[in-house]
Amino acid sequence: MISFTVTAVVFGVVFLAELPDKTALAGLVLGTRYRASYVFAGVAAAFAVHVALAVAAGSVLTLLPQQIVHAVTGVLFLGGAAVLLMAKGGAEGDEEIRKPENQSFWKVSGAGFMLILVAEFGDLTQIMTANLAARYDDPLSVGIGAVLALWAVAGLGILGGKALMRRVPLRLITKVAAALMLGLGVWSLWEAVSG
Repeated sequence: MISFTVTAVVFGVVFLAELPDKTALAGLVLGTRYRASYVFAGVAAAFAVHVALAVAAGSVLTLLPQQIVHAVTGVLFLGGAAVLLMAKGGAEGDEEIRKPENQSFWKVSGAGFMLILVAEFGDLTQIMTANLAARYDDPLSVGIGAVLALWAVAGLGILGGKALMRRVPLRLITKVAAALMLGLGVWSLWEAVSG
């Protein structure tokens, strides 16, 4: 059974953490060059693969004693918050994207899939998703929340990223995501100590 609370929490945390990420900017660039639906199909498939891997890794962590899991996830969340706060948060991840020879579905979606598959491997949101899967011991709810969040960011990046970034400062988005991760980290550590 799906927990809507867990799904909503995961969606919010992953959504905010992914907004300032380089892959949102890559989706924006691809979306301005190619048909948006083709780009989204490839990007969405790559994100689904990453979430499946992260949830599987997080589910393995649930086999450990709860205090250890809470301590490890707490430290990782605090590390993630530190990474977000120390990141320069700009377009430094804007690599040159090779243009497919034509606009066919397979070429465009394949380019989007490969770009995200490589760029997101071991990324902060993938690690965060594994942490959340370990924390809540609810792989389905965590997976759904994470996938929907990543797809939402991809859709925003592909269709309207420029407008969002003009209205909401990237620095603010990063600080809110870092504050959420800091809160989750402190809470997890408190559970590890008090449990």
